Amino acid sequence: MKDNVKLSAEKAIEIRFSEVDMMGVVWHGSYATYLEDAREAFGEKYGLSYTRYIVEYVFAPIVEMDISYKKPLRYGMKPVVRVTYRPTDAAKIIFDYEIVDPEDGTVYLKATTVQVFMDKDYNLMWDSPAFYVDWKKQMGLI
Repeated sequence: MKDNVKLSAEKAIEIRFSEVDMMGVVWHGSYATYLEDAREAFGEKYGLSYTRYIVEYVFAPIVEMDISYKKPLRYGMKPVVRVTYRPTDAAKIIFDYEIVDPEDGTVYLKATTVQVFMDKDYNLMWDSPAFYVDWKKQMGLI
């Protein structure tokens, strides 16, 4: 695995009223959606979209999500979600995230997600699917 290749993407978001609690602070459950939006942006940028998984008959469920809330996001803010692929030899996908203020760099959240592979019958795949190995080669990761 080559550690010198860094793949990352950004997704600008706007905090909507439906995402906050009565204090005007983003409800903790909304953050999972922000991370999902960032993964989708990453997939579109690097050719690893959800559509590709569907075509390949592979699922990639999240089995671990670690979130560290640094500062509250509030209604009307316009932060950026940064997602970075973390290379691994294991049959899984790891992403690291930050939600930041694009103006001053304030970090509001740091997170990590881990996804594994499942076949169309929902069986855990112990080896990375061929399309994913090919993608890693195309990205210069192996």
